[in-house]
Amino acid sequence: MDQKIKTICLEVGLAIALVVSLSLLGAKMGSEYQKKEAKLELAEAENKAAAGKRDGGVTGGEAAENAEGGSGASDPDAAPAPETEEVIADGQYPIMGKSPVTVEQMVSYFNSANFPYPAEQLSRGGADSIETFCQMYYEEASAEGVRPEVAFVQTMKETGWLQYAGDTSIEQFNFAGLGATGGGAAGNSYPDVRTGIRAQIQHLKAYATADALVQECVDDRYEYVTKGSAPYVEWLCQKENPGGLGWATDENYGYFIVEMIHSMNQMK
Repeated sequence: MDQKIKTICLEVGLAIALVVSLSLLGAKMGSEYQKKEAKLELAEAENKAAAGKRDGGVTGGEAAENAEGGSGASDPDAAPAPETEEVIADGQYPIMGKSPVTVEQMVSYFNSANFPYPAEQLSRGGADSIETFCQMYYEEASAEGVRPEVAFVQTMKETGWLQYAGDTSIEQFNFAGLGATGGGAAGNSYPDVRTGIRAQIQHLKAYATADALVQECVDDRYEYVTKGSAPYVEWLCQKENPGGLGWATDENYGYFIVEMIHSMNQMK
């Protein structure tokens, strides 16, 4: 009887020892598995980061510096940017293209606002009348393939119908606030009216397309623009731009310009 009890106790002890051994082995295997999984996850994350760099990904700070008004200049040794694919968006107003708007309509639109044309100041820059001023816009825009009404109406919005109440003064011949970044910054100055108009139109073209300029560049902020980032007037505002890029930060900036264009199109 005693022998039988001893045998049973021995078997129970062996069973308990086996259970403990298996538990320890399982814990060790689980720990090794977790370590292996952690290494695999780390390797996957590193691979994704490396792939992002190869694909040309940029950080938020780098993207902001590439936007209009960025402080850094382009790297002269960098590869040229690829041609921007044309994006077709129904109902949007293209910046580039042929326009049915005439010089006479532009003149009529300005006169309809009942603001005086600043002949004394602008005649010093070669535009002694609103007719001459509008003709310059038509010629400069057409030369670059930009719709004249887009640039002209933008000027009316930016300058308050050529009355100038902001940081930029009329003597600068800066018609779209180029370089006027707020806080009293007056922005760029140009030697005459035509050069100021040309700079504005070249800046618009930079946003609208990656196509090269036709005339010599007079827009010293041209290189800072992400080419082709805003092919439509509505996209000139950063808030309405799909890529977050744009000329202005004012909400509905581009939509307001389009409304003005539609009003001008009704002029005879």
